Parts: sequence; structure tokens; C-alpha cells
Amino acid sequence: MSKLHFSTQHANEATVTHHWYVVDGTNQTVGRLCSKIAAVLRGKHKAYFTPHVDCGDYVIVIHADKLVFTGNKADDKMYINFSGYPGGKKEESAKSLQRRRPEAVVERAVKGMLPKNRLGRKMYRKLFVYAGAEHPHAAQQPKPFKD
Repeated sequence: MSKLHFSTQHANEATVTHHWYVVDGTNQTVGRLCSKIAAVLRGKHKAYFTPHVDCGDYVIVIHADKLVFTGNKADDKMYINFSGYPGGKKEESAKSLQRRRPEAVVERAVKGMLPKNRLGRKMYRKLFVYAGAEHPHAAQQPKPFKD
């Protein structure tokens, strides 16, 4: 009786292919959408996912201004920036940040879900967020992302 031997596939920079996806944020919940985006940026949707290799894809988010928060998060959730100086703490509600800079809501949520190291910063650079329907990445022929 012979033993079956299966070898595990490990991805590396030479074997990974990066695709482009476009995600429409119209009437989508912020946290649920951003967790899916973070998984695609990491490459967790691929069969050959390798944690120490950037196997993720590029993601374009359109209509970031039409994302919704559930419950009272729009009023209660606070985004805090601190300059490091005394009195340098600034707070802003999710509603006002989404009104002022809708891209920042998605960018901050996704960035918090990625690894906090060089690889995570490399993955984060593959995210492109736009408030409206227009984006300058038509040459990359992005496909719509299906959940």
C-alpha cells in the first residue's frame, strides 16, 4: 500500500496574480463592507493564501458617500485624532466625517483591519476609495466584486 503525498502550495511574488475589483458602496453597511474589502486586500479569498506574502487584489470603492451606519453609530461613533501636543486632541462624529470626507471612513476602517507591519502597509496601498461613481482606473479593467 503506497502513501499519498500532497504538497502544500506556497505563494510568492512570482506566482501571485493581482486582479482589480470595483465595489459599489451604495446602501452598504460600513463595517460589513470594509471587512470584505480587507479580506480581498489580504488575499484570503484565494486558495493559495499565504500569510507572509502579498497575494491580495486591488480594490476600487465607489459611492463611498452612500455608505450607511447601523443603529446610532452615525451620531455616537467618534473618530479621534491626536497631534501629540497638549490640547491637540480632535474628535469628530462619523456623520460629520462622512459628510466632510466620505473616503476617510472606508480608509480608516479597512486600515484597522489589515496587519500592522510593512506587509499591511503594502496591502493598504492597493485600496482606492472615491466618493462618487467616477474613478481613473478604467485601463485596469476592474471586475465587479461578488460576495
